[in-house]
Amino acid sequence: MKLTILGCYSATPRTFTNPTSQVLEIKNHLFLIDCGEGTQVQLRKYKLKFSRIKHIFISHLHGDHFFGLPGLISTFRLLGRDSEMHIYGPKGIKQAVTLLLKLGDSWTNFPLIFHELESKDSELLFEDEKVSVRTVPLEHRVYTNGFVFHEKPAPRTLDVEAAKRLGVDRSQFNNIKNGSDGVSNSGETIPNVKLTSDPPKPKSYAFCSDTSYHEPIVPLIEEVDALYHESTFLETESHLCAKTKHSTAKQAAQIAQQAHVGKLILGHYSTRYKSLELFREEAMQVFPNVALADDGKTFEI
Repeated sequence: MKLTILGCYSATPRTFTNPTSQVLEIKNHLFLIDCGEGTQVQLRKYKLKFSRIKHIFISHLHGDHFFGLPGLISTFRLLGRDSEMHIYGPKGIKQAVTLLLKLGDSWTNFPLIFHELESKDSELLFEDEKVSVRTVPLEHRVYTNGFVFHEKPAPRTLDVEAAKRLGVDRSQFNNIKNGSDGVSNSGETIPNVKLTSDPPKPKSYAFCSDTSYHEPIVPLIEEVDALYHESTFLETESHLCAKTKHSTAKQAAQIAQQAHVGKLILGHYSTRYKSLELFREEAMQVFPNVALADDGKTFEI
């Protein structure tokens, strides 16, 4: 599982910072999470293949989280894309995007499928045999969701040499990987644990931006390997959180601590601060394993 930060600053883009967007590579999927202005430029800059993106998750309809989407869709059209694209986002996203495309007489030549969201409860958005994606309802000025990505448990790892040594025929290997016992050439039952080893622990990642301090999300993100949580302000400006429905670095750390996550990744910084290290220092007073997102930075989860 690999996370690439395309942009992680709040409000408007600058020449050296970009609004929110990131790519999660997981089990051969390339998921795009939010799509602020300049996302397609960042995708090119960091050599991420456009064609592999088939699912886009938009947290909410503030411009710094989705204004890059119409341009990205138009670029897919110009590049001759023919495979379908799924977009998951709040109700209204279809109207917002399709109106621009229609006014410009530039409707796509590929299937564009919108999944509009209204529920204030967590719901399953995507699932295949390897990955599931659920919403994490957040508390912001407009309807907003985070997203939690879970790998599914892999089959047990077959010990081929042990199977040969114990006289188990190859025709049984698939069943053994799926948990069945083996049978030797002499008819003896060989317990599965003697023929396999545990697979790697499934990984998980949660994305939470934008939101005020919101404890109800804790059960939904509990024990994820990595949590990206917005930290727009420091505690010195905590009085702004009630008005803007954003969080401080300390509050993000409190959520990480309660959820027992593996790593906290901070982002969505207000550009009023001169040093990102201030965010890390504040969060580490509450939670020890803190990383700072920055444009172009990657995380192996």
